[in-house]
Amino acid sequence: MPVSPDIRWIDNAAALDAACADLLDAPVLALDTEFFREKTFHPVPALIQICAGGPAWLIDPLAVECTDALRQLLTNDAIKLLHASSEDLEVFAHWAGVLPTPLVDTQVAQSLLGEDAAMGYQRLVEHWVGETLPKEETRSNWLERPLSDAQSSYAALDVVYLLEVWHRQREELVRQQRLEWVMQDCADILQQSERSEASDGQWYLRHRQLWRLKPQQIEAYRLMTTWREGEARSRNLPRGWVVQDRLLYAIAERMPENRFELAEVDDIKPTLIKREGDELLAMVKQARHEDTANLPLAPLSPALPPFKKRLKALKQVVNGEAQRLGVAPEVLMRRRELEALVVANMRAETPPLPTGWRGELLNAGLDDALKAFSA
Repeated sequence: MPVSPDIRWIDNAAALDAACADLLDAPVLALDTEFFREKTFHPVPALIQICAGGPAWLIDPLAVECTDALRQLLTNDAIKLLHASSEDLEVFAHWAGVLPTPLVDTQVAQSLLGEDAAMGYQRLVEHWVGETLPKEETRSNWLERPLSDAQSSYAALDVVYLLEVWHRQREELVRQQRLEWVMQDCADILQQSERSEASDGQWYLRHRQLWRLKPQQIEAYRLMTTWREGEARSRNLPRGWVVQDRLLYAIAERMPENRFELAEVDDIKPTLIKREGDELLAMVKQARHEDTANLPLAPLSPALPPFKKRLKALKQVVNGEAQRLGVAPEVLMRRRELEALVVANMRAETPPLPTGWRGELLNAGLDDALKAFSA
């Protein structure tokens, strides 16, 4: 049975600063958040959990703002443990204005210790500690007050066991000489999180069917997704509530010149045309009149035989190394990264080979595989 956590509830600045003083000398802090995001772009923080081996501190962000003492705690030299950290980092960025650093993501750590690239927290605790945690409160309403005893216990256990999990993971990582890999990857996660708002213009590259479009259509899609990103952030609405991806892609395919043609796009609603039609048409017009030299390159089709042959050769390199290490291939390189190598090779460009420890393990094999097609 899981332990009964010692829970300390914090709903005012004085109590928060007192907790930070108690935690100031801790070498490792386990962190977690509960949030709500169904109707907003930015996550609405509902609970912040912290534990350093003693009590589990539950901070109510609906009642107390982040204080300078907590910001200092989140950025001091202590390791900050999170599991599957991406959305939690967004919560801290918008509520606290800082990112927890230095970071260790225990899901990342586990991905380098076995073939599960994305092990959930409950399974992680069961694997390392042998305890089965309750799951009933996973999707409960974390914005309601007061929280139930079951909710408070569930939230506390999310950080109570994280410290023990990391202690055991760390021993194994040291034994396998992979601790530095985890630290590199987690530092990269923080850098990516800091860059996320600066890369809004690259959202269009995520579409898997972009290669089907011509350069003018790609430019229209790029302009519309960049605009949509800004609108979603400023209105604090989910991207799909502004305009869905599939509609933006369909508009880029048709390149309408007026509202009548825009209305012919499949599944587009009159309310969207009324609200955003002029803006969308203006971006399509801008793309249509863009100088050819400024248009983005059309992606190569992954269905082309030369593309498929190169991708297969690169996968063999990655799969072989993954098998040797006992990890999932996607932990070493994701498909999108492999495809970028293929595109660079087919266009006689400098390939974006991996850096850091992945580069040390993979680059010789990847380079040899690519050279076989360049000869």
